[in-house]
Amino acid sequence: MTTATSHPYIVSSDNTLHGTPIVVGTRTPVRAIAELWKFGVTPEEIIVRLPHLTLAQVFDALSYYQDQRSAIDEDIARQRISDDQIHPRLR
Repeated sequence: MTTATSHPYIVSSDNTLHGTPIVVGTRTPVRAIAELWKFGVTPEEIIVRLPHLTLAQVFDALSYYQDQRSAIDEDIARQRISDDQIHPRLR
């Protein structure tokens, strides 16, 4: 079941990423956009890295992130890979 949000470009679907909020028509989770932004990547740079997204979708995802910050930050922390699981050459 797909659940709309108050953000036009953001939905959640039980069938896609276990209900994680994503950009409509993609499998791109809001957390991915939020993480890039938190690392200092500008919205304009995000659409270069994720060219299937529009600038409007990125800004809406960031707006959703601001509205749901604690839940998205928890999701980011849950998905994080610990340093000991990363190959030393990739650290």
